Amino acid sequence: MAAGRHGKLMGEINVVPLVDVVLVLLIIFMVTAPMLTQGLDVALPETNSSALKQADEVLVLTVTRGGQLYLDEFPVERDGLAAKIRNITERRPDTKIYLRADKDIPYGVIVQIMAQTREAGIKDLGMVTEPESIIKPEQP
Repeated sequence: MAAGRHGKLMGEINVVPLVDVVLVLLIIFMVTAPMLTQGLDVALPETNSSALKQADEVLVLTVTRGGQLYLDEFPVERDGLAAKIRNITERRPDTKIYLRADKDIPYGVIVQIMAQTREAGIKDLGMVTEPESIIKPEQP
């Protein structure tokens, strides 16, 4: 500690550099946070049903327009889907799956995927939909 004008020691901490560093870190996190979350582009069918209650152990199974499967954000092959889900449910038996499928996916594909989740031991399977839009587009 350096002595002041009158020979007394200064016992205060200079917090200005600390505040500067914290503000710079805050700005960096605010800029980079939106870039970290990347979603899967799926056009969900619209219904007028109510929202499902969230459970603690939920997996989201997504089927994209191209037919690719994702378990949460991780790509999964259709042949290995039942085994992958079974491995997860062995560790967390009360796991629920929400199925997000593009509205243009054929019904038969969705039924096959639902059968694989049943085969893996999933008892609770929810379907994710979008609420119907209030303004209906005019029919041609």
